[in-house]
Amino acid sequence: MVDTPLLSLEGVGKSFPNGTVALRGARLTVLPGSVHGLVGANGAGKSTMIKIIAGAHAPTSGTVRWKGEEVVWRDPGAARKAGVATIMQHVPLAPTLTVLENVFLGAPGPWRLPRARRREFDRLLRRVHYEIDPDAEVADLAIGERQMVAILQALAIGANLVVMDEPTASLAEGERQVVFDVVRRLSAQGTAFLYVSHFLDEVLSLTDRVTVLRDGTVVEEGPTAAYDEDRLVQAIVGRDLLAAERRAPAPVAADAPVALAVRNLSSPAGVRDVSFEVRRGEVVGIAGLLGSGRSEILHAVYGADSRARGEVLVDGRPVRRGPRAAVAAGMALVPEDRNAQGIVGAFPIWKNISLPDLASLSSARALPREAAEAERAERAIRDLGIVCPGPEALVTELSGGNAQKVVFGKWLYGGARVFMLDEPTAGVDVGAKADILDLVRRFAAEGGAVLVVSSEFEEILAVATRVLVVREGRIVAERPAHETSEEELLMLANGFGGAHDAA
Repeated sequence: MVDTPLLSLEGVGKSFPNGTVALRGARLTVLPGSVHGLVGANGAGKSTMIKIIAGAHAPTSGTVRWKGEEVVWRDPGAARKAGVATIMQHVPLAPTLTVLENVFLGAPGPWRLPRARRREFDRLLRRVHYEIDPDAEVADLAIGERQMVAILQALAIGANLVVMDEPTASLAEGERQVVFDVVRRLSAQGTAFLYVSHFLDEVLSLTDRVTVLRDGTVVEEGPTAAYDEDRLVQAIVGRDLLAAERRAPAPVAADAPVALAVRNLSSPAGVRDVSFEVRRGEVVGIAGLLGSGRSEILHAVYGADSRARGEVLVDGRPVRRGPRAAVAAGMALVPEDRNAQGIVGAFPIWKNISLPDLASLSSARALPREAAEAERAERAIRDLGIVCPGPEALVTELSGGNAQKVVFGKWLYGGARVFMLDEPTAGVDVGAKADILDLVRRFAAEGGAVLVVSSEFEEILAVATRVLVVREGRIVAERPAHETSEEELLMLANGFGGAHDAA
């Protein structure tokens, strides 16, 4: 491997006009052809470092060197032109364009000519050993396929360094392996990667070196082989959180009242004759591979799928179709895409917290009382440990884990009795993950009922009392959480093993 760094950050600091200090004397060295891991808690400074590397932020102090030369990129276009491609967690593709059109957006070369584009596209596919329809519209692709389009787009501009921010946060295991294989193959060809992930097992298995950020400072760096998961966790948060994450849930009384009952629920979206119950104090996990229908079941239960048919009852009372009726009945949905569906980014924390229960915080249920809204927000910040300057802060200014806590806070103080959680810890760090899982346990312990979908079977087993396994829109098996394992759930989700009808 070449010893001359491809990218180096030396003593880099970043302060913002509001007084926030995001980076303090940070350093980073990425070698050509290497896969370098960057880990840290939400708010540690990872996003700021990525934005400096991508040219979106200028450092307040320190030096950035690219191929040995000091650089000051004025905008992302300059970094991109130099050979830095950044793939963010929410893949920024043009949904109405085809795969082919997206791959060559902004790419240099004679790619406006249809034949040249097709030839180059075929060459890129051979490089990554992947097949995808060039004429497919990106809006119709699965998340994993969009991730691959973004990688192809990076190759089309001739990127020497690909920065990947949480690339597998919403991917199933099979799709993750596809991404891993491509990263390994391209790094062997000389492309370097800066791999940012909260999945520490990925970092340990995929990267050559790792850098750990905490509170804007690099606290550790070295060859990945020198680390295990426990050491990484302790470096990230300064304390051991694995035991907290994996704490077994409390048992639920057999005669506990049924909070949520679902009967014969079906939908053209991929839900097929689904029936189950969730009792008060119970956390029921839905385990399935991407495309199994797990999230579709959640949205059908909540009434967000207008085509769904079947019966949903809360505390024995039928719930009319539609999210408004669901909320009125005491149901709350924490969606997978919190930015698009869970928060209003232009609103401060206090407005987001009060949104679902605004009527009860208003005079005559019509005139909002800002003092009452602010008081609730202060309570949520205190109860949930939301790290922020105060209730006036915009949710978009928060780290992923703290933004997710705001989404939880919206529902905790109103009439919600049934929580439905879709990938509640996607894209958050290990510290915030432990906090969120503890929130789930607390809500159930106080008599709430929880239905949770997660790509991480380990996470389901950490909080669930029962697990429903979903395949092709059906519940194919049911297991008590303490009597199963990640391996068995994976087998059942893939259609192997002794699955039995749970309905």
